[in-house]
Amino acid sequence: MASPANQGDPEGQEPLDFEAALAELEELVGRMEAGSLSLEESLAAFERGIKLTRECQSALRSAELRIKALTQEGDELDLSSTGDQGGVS
Repeated sequence: MASPANQGDPEGQEPLDFEAALAELEELVGRMEAGSLSLEESLAAFERGIKLTRECQSALRSAELRIKALTQEGDELDLSSTGDQGGVS
């Protein structure tokens, strides 16, 4: 898969989608836990892992806000339409 050298350029990369970022993060953790990386490779993997973690957290926060907004909008619509119809019937 992708090596830390290819992944280390924070400015030149497009943001990954959540699933891709999580998969890459899991791969990095596995390689670091195996203990086969040099100190420099471990530092680069750790740095990339921090960036991926932040991207995942940001994506989760964004999804949570979207869900809250949709839920609130839906509740307001359901309450107002149910209340009006329920009172008339």
